[in-house]
Amino acid sequence: MARARSEERRAEILRATLEVIAERGYRGATLGAVAERVGLTQQGLLHYFPTKEALLVAVLEDRDRWDTGGGRGGDKGEQGAWRLELLGSLVEYNAMRPVIVRTFSALLGESVTEDHPAREFFTRRYTQVRAGMAATLRAEYGDTLPGGLSPERAAVLLVAVMDGLQYQWLLDPDAVDMPGAFGDFLGLLRGPGDPS
Repeated sequence: MARARSEERRAEILRATLEVIAERGYRGATLGAVAERVGLTQQGLLHYFPTKEALLVAVLEDRDRWDTGGGRGGDKGEQGAWRLELLGSLVEYNAMRPVIVRTFSALLGESVTEDHPAREFFTRRYTQVRAGMAATLRAEYGDTLPGGLSPERAAVLLVAVMDGLQYQWLLDPDAVDMPGAFGDFLGLLRGPGDPS
C-alpha cells in the first residue's frame, strides 16, 4: 500500500512538473515551484527525485511511455516501428493534450544548447524515432517510397513534419489543423493513386 501511494505521489509530481515547465520552460521551472504545486517542501520533493535533472528525465520518459502505449509497444509493430496508419492517430491524440505537447516542445527547443540536461535524451530519442519511422516506411513501401526517397531519407522528413506541426499548432491552434495537415503529408508520401 505504501508503494502504491509512493507511485501515485510520483505521478502527481510528474504532472505538476509538466505544468510548471509548460508555463515557465525548463530553465524557469524550479523544484520549489513544483514542490509547492503538489503540497511538498523542496526537501520532500527531493525524496522522490534527487535532482532537477532526474525529474526532467522522468517527465520525458513518461511522455514517451504514453506515446508508445505504456512502453509495451501498444501502437507499434513487432520491430518497434509505428504502423503508418496509426501515426495520424498519434497526431490527433497530441491535439487533445496541449500541456504535454507544449512541455515537450519547450524542452526540445531548449535542449539544443550544449549544457542542457535533456540534450542527450533528445539526441538518443531522435536516433531511435528516425530508425523506427524508417522501419515503418520500409514495411509499408519496401526500399523506395512512391516519390523515390529511401525510407531513411523520408523518415527524417516525417519526424520534422510531426514536430514542426506541433510548434505551428501551439502558436496558432485556430489556424493550424495539425491532424489534417499531417494527413495531407502522409498523402504526399503515399503518392497519387494510393487510397490508404
